[in-house]
Amino acid sequence: QVQLVESGGGLVQPGGSLKLSCAASGSILSIGTMSWYRQTPGKARELVADISSGGTTNYADSVKGRFTISRDNAKNTVFLEMNSLKPEETAVYYCYAHIKGNTELWYQSFWGQGTQVTVSS
Repeated sequence: QVQLVESGGGLVQPGGSLKLSCAASGSILSIGTMSWYRQTPGKARELVADISSGGTTNYADSVKGRFTISRDNAKNTVFLEMNSLKPEETAVYYCYAHIKGNTELWYQSFWGQGTQVTVSS
């Protein structure tokens, strides 16, 4: 079975930095777009950034210039480097990817379990 596992969350002071990682594992033939979302209690999950298999990136306006998404296709891993973090960016950050398994004809969507990012002094 395909799994997405995030890591790198934690507590950081306002203005600080964190780098999240998300590794896909299982019987994978191909990975399409990989994304990072975030969610706070009572709010809808929102797209933070995504990156295509070819490396084209897209960012939410609120994070442009501060966050960088990247991927290592050889390791089936996507990263999110976050700089100048703000308290209001405290949230659970989720990895999301379109993945085609070895026995599948189509891409399917998968979510990771989420990793908590807390921005506080």
